[in-house]
Amino acid sequence: MAPGASLPPLGLYVHLPWCTRKCPYCDFNSHAADDFPETAYVAALLADLDDECPRIEERRIETIFIGGGTPSLFSVSAVEALLQGIRARVVLAPECEITLEANPGSADADRFAGYRAAGVNRLSIGVQSFDDAALQRIGRIHDAVAAHRAVDKALAAGMERINIDLMYGLPQQTPQAALADVRRALAHGVGHISHYELTIEPNTLFHRFPPPRPDEDLLWSMHEGSVAALAAAGLERYEISAYARPAERCRHNLNYWLFGDYLGIGAGAHGKLSRGPDLVVERSVKHRHPRRYLESPAGGGFDARREPVPRGDLALEFMLNAARLPEGFGEALFESRTGVPLSAISGPLTQAEARGLIRRGAGAITPTARGIRFLNDLLMLFEAARPEQGPGNAAIRAPVDREGGSPML
Repeated sequence: MAPGASLPPLGLYVHLPWCTRKCPYCDFNSHAADDFPETAYVAALLADLDDECPRIEERRIETIFIGGGTPSLFSVSAVEALLQGIRARVVLAPECEITLEANPGSADADRFAGYRAAGVNRLSIGVQSFDDAALQRIGRIHDAVAAHRAVDKALAAGMERINIDLMYGLPQQTPQAALADVRRALAHGVGHISHYELTIEPNTLFHRFPPPRPDEDLLWSMHEGSVAALAAAGLERYEISAYARPAERCRHNLNYWLFGDYLGIGAGAHGKLSRGPDLVVERSVKHRHPRRYLESPAGGGFDARREPVPRGDLALEFMLNAARLPEGFGEALFESRTGVPLSAISGPLTQAEARGLIRRGAGAITPTARGIRFLNDLLMLFEAARPEQGPGNAAIRAPVDREGGSPML
């Protein structure tokens, strides 16, 4: 058997942590900066990857996701040097999906053709809304004209696949306005739209000064109307907040949600690797602040923490990801990705089925519509079945979020 043949697919997440300005709702590891050490940071990323390479041996990289921050602040030459350096160090799959997150600002959009020439074949554009007043309320620095222009420039650049990021539940937003955003995105003909509710996270400006938000009934109306419009346009809901034509699903994010493996390089990046004949699942997180990260020596100095996931946590870790998929997952996949027998979670599965949160049959577990809507209730059943951890033994847990997935913090 070839090295890594029985292991999950392997992705690579690259974190570029700088933004023009920090948005008031953002809790990602991003830092406002007019200037940043672009060349030094790319060199640090490649040194970080050098440290990771012995852990993966001959495993190939199936997908790359360059997230942030705002990666499109980086010059074409920097992204080109980064991708060339990655190719020199690891084996990429022939059809490797390479995503870069982009801001709709005009300077960023002017770089799209260069990114495409450098090897980026999927662009994720953080539009959030096509309504100028809504954009101002959430602190975005672009307007609707710039958002439309950015999508048009990505299409003109020949970008093979494009995602538009949209949020709903914005301050003072109506269901009609939320639906209008979806229709404006669909009018561009892109094959992927991420559509997720604005949430107020700790350690953000909006948490300290909460804006007026739509109530639960309005939020549900926004969600229902948007899901119907996306489905009518042929974009299937394949994850709680992701909609795509079948051939344009984000393979990198699917790998997260199916408990695949990924390296994480860059300030604050998370990683997950399955290793050894006994399937030890190891998580890692890199130093969070860019300055500390840049000061890290090669040879393991980039790690803030690296440790195995306690075996008792693996079922919950798997469910935190896979339960987000409306199509569900195979029972055999659970056992192969966790090394845990399905019998270990028979209790919470029975409870979830009795409460109408999942369906079971033909060797598969599928969340019901109720289970998707009340995902936290479903996950709490597996949290309750998790063994108690001793003091100080909290495991690294990568947060699950929007386009870009878990290693973004």
